[in-house]
Amino acid sequence: QVQVVESGGGLVPAGGSLRLSCAASGPTFKIVTMAWFRQAPGKEREFVSAITWSGGSTYYADSVKGRFTISKDNAKNTVYLQMNSLRPEDTAVYYCAGDSSSSGHYSSIYEYNYWGAGTRVTVSS
Repeated sequence: QVQVVESGGGLVPAGGSLRLSCAASGPTFKIVTMAWFRQAPGKEREFVSAITWSGGSTYYADSVKGRFTISKDNAKNTVYLQMNSLRPEDTAVYYCAGDSSSSGHYSSIYEYNYWGAGTRVTVSS
């Protein structure tokens, strides 16, 4: 079973930056896409960004486009989310997810079968 573990969350002032990491272990050859989702208090989990494991194609939610950058290091089985120009509305628990199918529905939570426990990001105003 693939396991994913997030790290890098914390408290940052508005306008600041953070870099989240997601390390995958186990049979990582099964991974097709890796993604970041987030869930703010009282809200549903929402798509943030995704990257295909082999080709490196990237996808972003409109709310983070131009501020967040997803990248990967296949040798380390790690995906990163560089978050710049953070806003209070970015406050959430950020989850890393992995997908072993190739249906292409990268923004749907139902696409992903490997999930981390999450890392909390708090942006102060």
